[in-house]
Amino acid sequence: MINKKTKIIFWAAGVIIVIGGIAGGVFYYSTPGQYDEFVRCLKEKKAIFYGAFWCPHCQNQKEMFGRSARLLPYVECSTPDGRGQKETCQKAEITSYPTWEFSDGSRLTGSLSLQQLSDKTTCAVSSS
Repeated sequence: MINKKTKIIFWAAGVIIVIGGIAGGVFYYSTPGQYDEFVRCLKEKKAIFYGAFWCPHCQNQKEMFGRSARLLPYVECSTPDGRGQKETCQKAEITSYPTWEFSDGSRLTGSLSLQQLSDKTTCAVSSS
């Protein structure tokens, strides 16, 4: 049998782990990402990134932005079960992932480099 002192130690350790996890998450999401300014510019220039959670190329595209990916002008096209496409993306006629759409109506598909996105939008790729 586990005695009372052991239970208290386990509970205290659990609480410390949970608090540490919350603090780490708050720190991670409150610290600016390397490409925050670049991503803000992409939004200002009306660039839209269409993707799907199950798409490995979309995941790679997001990884290029590091922590700044949370600010991307991203539209999730997949239904939660991964078997269909959301109406927004159907109406936009998105047929492959990732697809980037720009303010002039043009589109580029596939994982784009930061430089390609910069060239297309005139946003400067600078790291903070």
